[in-house]
Formats: sequence, structure tokens, C-alpha cells
Amino acid sequence: MTDPKPYRHRFPMTIIGHAVWLYHRFPLSYRDVQELLHQRGIQVSHETLREWCIKFGPLFAQDLRHREPRRGSRWHLDEVCTTVDGVRHWLWRAVDEHGLVLDILLQRHRDTEAAKTFLTRLLEEYDVPDVIYTDQLRSYGAAIREIPRLADVDHQQVISAARCNNIVEQEHRSTRRQERSQQGFRRPKRAQEFLSLHARITNLHHHSRTSVTAQTRRSNQKQAFQTWSTVAAGVV
Repeated sequence: MTDPKPYRHRFPMTIIGHAVWLYHRFPLSYRDVQELLHQRGIQVSHETLREWCIKFGPLFAQDLRHREPRRGSRWHLDEVCTTVDGVRHWLWRAVDEHGLVLDILLQRHRDTEAAKTFLTRLLEEYDVPDVIYTDQLRSYGAAIREIPRLADVDHQQVISAARCNNIVEQEHRSTRRQERSQQGFRRPKRAQEFLSLHARITNLHHHSRTSVTAQTRRSNQKQAFQTWSTVAAGVV
């Protein structure tokens, strides 16, 4: 069976999907991915790789999101400062009790309206949680009080170093590594698209990072690879 090629593209989706996966899975630059593909005899420019990520990244992220199983009922929310084209932004992230990313949103502000926007976005995708863990930022409490669906939710504020909030703190690290490899983000829209797919691929490979036997880890990795292959082939 011939590997299908997207319209007006000379490479099949197996190659395009693998290139996009490499860029989001590991802290690599476009030129790093270009070299890895060249080693396999695939000649492609770093600009073409960038265009692939822009065009296909949101499609892959959406498909992966739809394939994810039902998430936990305990949300851990946190926000970190990042710079986009020299302007300070805030990266809002939510994970469940298993460390799986629920959503990630880049916003200019760190206030009640921004917290409300993020919580409303989460409620559009997931059921109302039993508990919401946040840091000491007062905007979380104000936003929760303004959203009727969260009226009965147990909101617990913890310090950043608390064990129950370490889950979301750990997830920020992988984003920081990617940010450094790209020498910072250039545009908010592109940054959001990158982070959305990066989060979904991180979830996809989450179980391959846990302390399990080698056989179980290889089985989880194989399943993740198969899922990605299916997602990549499905955009044609």
C-alpha cells in the first residue's frame, strides 16, 4: 500500500508526522531535526519543517486530545512567567492527579479574568472536578467564586513547594527545556500551538516515563508509537 502524500506535498505523512513528533517530543531545533532526517537520507530544509509544524501541529493536537481517556477528578493549576517576543506572558497549566496535562493556555495577564478564562476553558472540555489545588494567587479563588458550576468544588490553596502541587511544577520543566531549545517564543499564536501539541505528546508518552518494568515500559512506548502513527496518517 502506497504511503499517501498530503495535497501539494512531496513527502508522505509518515515522514512529515515523524518530523513533527521529533520536534515536539525532544528539545530539538528545526536544524537538529533537519540533520536527523538527513542522516536517514531525507533532504528537507528547516523552513519546510517549520511550515509542517505550523500546518499539521494543530491537527495532530486536536486528534490526540480527542483520543485521550477520561481524566482524573483532581485538578492542579499553576502559572509561570514566560517571554514572547520580549513581552511578558503567563503560561497557565492544569494537570490531573496522575500528572497528565488537562490544558495549557498562554495569556498576557495574571489576574481574576485570566484565571476565569482558563477555568471556563477547562469546564468546556472536562467534568467538574472534586478538588482544585492552586497556589496562593488570590485570582483563583475570585474566579472560582464567579463560576456557578464550581460553587461546590473544594478549593485548596497550597504553597508551590507543597507535595500535592509538585505534579504541576514538574510539568513546567519540560516546557522550559523546549523554550530554551527554541531560544524563546516569537509569536503568541505559534507558542500556543506548539505548547498544545507538546502537552498532548507528553501525555501520550507519560506512561513510558514511570517506574515500571522494562517490558511494561516497552509495551507502553509501542502503544504510544502506534497511536501517533494513526494520528499522523489520519490527516491526509
